[in-house]
Amino acid sequence: MIRIGPSGNSDAFYASGRKHTYEEGEFLHSLGLNAFEYSFGRGVSMSDETACKIKSEFSKYDVAISAHAPYYTNFANPDPEMIGKSIGYILQSVYACNKMGGERVVFHPAACGKAERKDAVAATKSNLTLLAEKCRDISFPFKLCVETMGKLNQIGTVEEVVDFCLIDDMFYPCFDFGHINSYMRGGIKTKDDYKRILDYTIDKLGFEKASNMHVHFSKIMYGDKGEIKHLTFADEKYGPEYAFLAELFDEYNMSPYVICESAGTMSDDALIMKNLHKNA
Repeated sequence: MIRIGPSGNSDAFYASGRKHTYEEGEFLHSLGLNAFEYSFGRGVSMSDETACKIKSEFSKYDVAISAHAPYYTNFANPDPEMIGKSIGYILQSVYACNKMGGERVVFHPAACGKAERKDAVAATKSNLTLLAEKCRDISFPFKLCVETMGKLNQIGTVEEVVDFCLIDDMFYPCFDFGHINSYMRGGIKTKDDYKRILDYTIDKLGFEKASNMHVHFSKIMYGDKGEIKHLTFADEKYGPEYAFLAELFDEYNMSPYVICESAGTMSDDALIMKNLHKNA
């Protein structure tokens, strides 16, 4: 089953009179959506009471929850102390997500900094192997979703992310198609553009892992250096468009977890995405 929903609380959520994230379960269910992503972007801080309330309400309405780890993880950092901090942020996110009833944690892999790209990629892969070792004793189910990135100085192309996902079974790709399109400066335009990405991923990772990929989707403004800012589906200048991807997910019988990251209109645009599917 394809799950689709927003990242964070949308303008429509607040306009409905709701205020608290635990109310998202009922709100999304009323729209026919069944996924949500909670962002720990600026740090993992949530009481056990809040986490348990979210878990209870989301479970009641069959809305799955994922979490985004703090944005400042960087597994290419040359300082071992900073790598230790990035590992800590991931671990904190995994445990917090579990308390909310979720399994998926999305994270940013790395940035090049002053290093050559090939060296930064090699360092990232080595440090993600270390992360996997640190996660080995976790007793509950979880997935670490490595996100594709949208700026040219960041690590996280489709090929790099797929390669990182070969490190261990716990790693799954998080394909942010707005990021991919921004990195390529408008390179996703046709159904074949999406198909090449899906076929490559299935070939390298196998159908089961590829089918259960995590997806972020939004239209994003980009420039010479890649991503600039998130937009809404109303934008007609920048892509990508979701319709071709929806067709392929249905044709391939895949079961991704799809999160809309539009600017403010996340739940509205997620519903547009859902209605493009035959089986969502």
